[in-house]
Amino acid sequence: MKTKFALIATSVAMAWSINAPAAKEKCRDLQDNGRKICEAEADGRQKVAQAEAKVKERDTPKNRLDLAEARAEAEYDVAKAKCGDQVGDAKNACEKQAKAARDSAMAQAKIDSQKQGSAAGASGQPAAKPQ
Repeated sequence: MKTKFALIATSVAMAWSINAPAAKEKCRDLQDNGRKICEAEADGRQKVAQAEAKVKERDTPKNRLDLAEARAEAEYDVAKAKCGDQVGDAKNACEKQAKAARDSAMAQAKIDSQKQGSAAGASGQPAAKPQ
């Protein structure tokens, strides 16, 4: 059963990596910052899909942390690209807000990962190794 599940997860990851160029291809019709936003979204979806495939293949606290971090980075990249439409202080404030949201999401992901690792250790299963 695990082998079948791993095969499905691998297939999903491969499908996303094959479709990634197609997603970016759609971005070529856009101009300026719209293209950057579209490409950031496509890259983010690909990275999140790969992390999700790893979790489906092997659900560990480390893989769940990697997934949460991939989501946070993807959201940050898109938010930062959207800041490109602004100028001056507004752009700086937008980028700072995007970075703060990413940092907060990353910190929460690490806290959640440590809780999951502690819970696994308390249940007799090996805890996740700290990084």
